[in-house]
Amino acid sequence: MYSGEQQQKPVTVATLADMKSRGEKIACLTAYDASFATLLDECGVDVVLVGDSLGNVIQGRATTHPVTMNHMVYHTRAVRGGLERAFLIGDMPWMSFRSESAAARNAGRLMAAGASMVKLEGGGYVADVTAHLVERGVPVCGHLGLTPQWVHKFGGFRVQGKTESAAEAMRREALRLQEAGAELLVLECVPAGLAERVSGELAIPTIGIGAGPGCDGQVLVVYDMLGLTPGKRPKFSKDFTGTGGGVRGAVTAYVEAVRQGAFPGAEHSF
Repeated sequence: MYSGEQQQKPVTVATLADMKSRGEKIACLTAYDASFATLLDECGVDVVLVGDSLGNVIQGRATTHPVTMNHMVYHTRAVRGGLERAFLIGDMPWMSFRSESAAARNAGRLMAAGASMVKLEGGGYVADVTAHLVERGVPVCGHLGLTPQWVHKFGGFRVQGKTESAAEAMRREALRLQEAGAELLVLECVPAGLAERVSGELAIPTIGIGAGPGCDGQVLVVYDMLGLTPGKRPKFSKDFTGTGGGVRGAVTAYVEAVRQGAFPGAEHSF
């Protein structure tokens, strides 16, 4: 665990790289407003993600596709207002980075709203877009595995990388994103063994969600870990409210579980 003095120092890209090199787990949660952002910051969350998951948990949409740049800019600015220490990542919504010029324009909007890094879903051409942004001073987080913006192409929310060929393709895409300049990589809903292998091969930190304990950090949608999401909770999530102490206690318990390697367990992995 960090000391109180260390917790007050702002988290940077270099901080996250150092945490990987020291084997310290990175705790990440989503937030969409200043109040939650302040609470997460005070509880020691290292990375706050303004996810386009707001389309699901804030707007009640079936997919993230209806989320616009205006939505992302609004929520990123709100979350930035509540942070002092945590590193802030803003999602690039569906079709906002379909070309290098569109990506640069929209990434600029998120950075101006307060993001310290932008996240792009997918492999393939995304590596070229990543390189274009990095060359212009925009820090980039990649996102492989189950990428919700590609849900219709996948035919649903399904685990990715289960076959040998699919696993090798994902491994190559991860390396390509790193070579393009990505400084962080989210791995979502992939077999735990594959995620651990990719994490070991990459120099940059990996953040898992439904990717087992072998990643360098973990992320959950904050409403999932508070048991607030309607319907069945995702297999890879856990309701931390049973630990006591209200919302603050639940977030603190999550951070400690990630840091200690107690979460995720086998029951949260594929």
